[in-house]
Amino acid sequence: MTLNNSGDNHFYQRVFDVTCLIPVGRITTYGAIADFLGLGSARMVGWALNQCHQSGIRIPAHRVINRNGELSGRNHFATPTLMEELLMAEGIEVRKNIVVGFDKLFWHPREIEQM
Repeated sequence: MTLNNSGDNHFYQRVFDVTCLIPVGRITTYGAIADFLGLGSARMVGWALNQCHQSGIRIPAHRVINRNGELSGRNHFATPTLMEELLMAEGIEVRKNIVVGFDKLFWHPREIEQM
């Protein structure tokens, strides 16, 4: 996969790979992905996921929300409501841009290692 000619490709790919592992109907946070990858910064994960919308690659970025359950990345989708629509299509309830039942739906990438 080639996004650009910078050294960001490997970093983006690692974020994209983890994001693709989030099960349908579950959510995770930018911080959980950063923690799993040893990045130390949730913002770096958000930045990488913002780039996936322009790459033409299908990455389920809609399943990544902030630590408060808010759809903080919604404005980086094609429309401001698309993130919510995609989550709702997977059976995830959203009210006022916040995921309902965050604790029950939360998935941490560490769960991969437990499989």
